[in-house]
Amino acid sequence: MTEPRESALSVQEQFGQIDIYVFDQILRGNIGPGMRVLDAGCGYGRNLVHLLREGTEVFALDADPAAVQHVRALAAELAPDLPAENFQVRAIEKMNFPDGFADVVLCNSVLHFARDEEHFLAMVQELWRVLRPGGMLFCRLGSRIGMDFERVRRNIYRIGDGSEWFLVDEPVLLRMTEQMNGLLVDPLKTTIVQDYRCMTTWVVRKRR
Repeated sequence: MTEPRESALSVQEQFGQIDIYVFDQILRGNIGPGMRVLDAGCGYGRNLVHLLREGTEVFALDADPAAVQHVRALAAELAPDLPAENFQVRAIEKMNFPDGFADVVLCNSVLHFARDEEHFLAMVQELWRVLRPGGMLFCRLGSRIGMDFERVRRNIYRIGDGSEWFLVDEPVLLRMTEQMNGLLVDPLKTTIVQDYRCMTTWVVRKRR
C-alpha cells in the first residue's frame, strides 16, 4: 500500500488573514520567493504567513513590542532559518535599514495614523529610501477618495467611528508619485466602506 499523502493546507492556513490587495500582488508575481520583503508596520503579521511559508526573505518592524514578539514566534514556526533580528521594534520614520535594502516594501493600514503632514512625509520618505531601484512599494491607507469627512485640522479628518485619521486624496498621491520619480504599478484603487471610511491602494515602482 502507498503511504497516504500529507493533506494540503487550506487557503486560510496557507495565507492567513492576508489583505486581499497584497494577495493580488502575490498572484501576479510582484511579491514572492527570491525577493527581500520588508513589512513596515507589520502588526501581528497578517500579510506574512504565506511569504514565510514560501521561503521569502522577510523583514518586519512595528512600534508595538507585543506585535513584533508575535511575528518572531510566527517566523520561528514557519521559517526557522530567519534570524529573530529580522523583526524589530521600531517606528517607520526611524528605520535603520540601508538605502535600497528591500525588493518590496509593504505598509498596510499605517500611514493614516500619521500625527501630521511632517510625520506622514517622514514615513513615506523612509519607505522609499529603503526600497531598491526597480523595487515595489505597496501602501494601503485611508483617503478622502469617494467620501466626505469632517475636517478636524489640517489633513486630519474624523471618520465614521469617530477616529481621527490623516487622509490624502488622489491629487496628493499622484503628485507624490511624480515627485518620487515613481511609476504606478496599478491605477489607484479605493474601497469605500459604507458611512465609515475609504481605503486606497497605492502601489509604486521605483525607477532604476
